[in-house]
Amino acid sequence: MLIGFIILGGEAIMSYKSLPFNKEVKKTIHLALHAVALVLGIVGIWAAFKNHNESGLANLYSLHSWLGIGVIVLYAIQWIYGFVVFFYPGGTSNIRCESLPWHVLFGSFVYVLAVGNVCLGFLEKLTFLESSGLYKYGSEAFLINFTAIATILYGAFVFLTVLSSHTPLDDHSYSAI
Repeated sequence: MLIGFIILGGEAIMSYKSLPFNKEVKKTIHLALHAVALVLGIVGIWAAFKNHNESGLANLYSLHSWLGIGVIVLYAIQWIYGFVVFFYPGGTSNIRCESLPWHVLFGSFVYVLAVGNVCLGFLEKLTFLESSGLYKYGSEAFLINFTAIATILYGAFVFLTVLSSHTPLDDHSYSAI
């Protein structure tokens, strides 16, 4: 789920702001990366349920699992809304204009929620490992903590990309020196 929601979702968000292509190409890349991220998120939740069921563990008992279900539902709603309004069949230009700030705000909210939930998942995993005898300052603990810090930093840079007002010039306006 880290690869799907955080990395690919982040790349999808940044692609719309940072790629030097025309609007339609950026929109297609943005939509496709989010679709792959959503599919990977669904596969991740399926794998978690499968693992819990095969191991005899309870499902949906932690804040991480509850928020995970919420994040994937919100992500799916955001993707479907974006697909219908901005891609196919596409809303009127007035609807798109009025929807865009809300689409960006809601998408940013879902992304920040996903980053927070991933960190909850890291904490949950570390707690399980420590309760089963993992050394608190062992290499596994450091790996989990540093991965969580890297995830937070990556999420912060994605969010800063959303906040930036700079948009690259399209590919037709570039000329070599």
